Amino acid sequence: MRDRQREQTLNGIQVIKEAELPLEVSRQGCCAGTCTLRSRTPACRCCCSISRRSRLAAARGRPEFQGGQVMMITEGRGYTTIDGVKHPWKAGDVLNLPLRADGIIVQHFNADPNNPAKFVAVEPNWLEGVSVDRGCGFEQLEDAPEYRPGAPAR
Repeated sequence: MRDRQREQTLNGIQVIKEAELPLEVSRQGCCAGTCTLRSRTPACRCCCSISRRSRLAAARGRPEFQGGQVMMITEGRGYTTIDGVKHPWKAGDVLNLPLRADGIIVQHFNADPNNPAKFVAVEPNWLEGVSVDRGCGFEQLEDAPEYRPGAPAR
């Protein structure tokens, strides 16, 4: 796994074209994701975050998750409920979904049924970002003074 992650960081795709990210309908609505465990796109360099673009015709599904997501609204207008509180937004706005230990309940709504809203969302990829190489890498730079290769533990 470490070798795969290092190879992906060195040789993965730096720019993914929109045409390579077809929108798919899921339980959350119409979206295309990059750098996710289930992604159908080629391996991208940045495995420490998950990003997705979405088209919102009416409403998204309503999940409960940890939060910690940032959304850039690129087209349209609507609102998002976070734990039942309504937060209106429009194109150009940035919506921050708070990171909470006990999670948040979120749902997005389009306010204009004739024009879908569009947004890009980014969140940390907790699994890949801090797994084998602990996020920033792990290399033994200096051995402990008492370390002797092959010596039995005392």
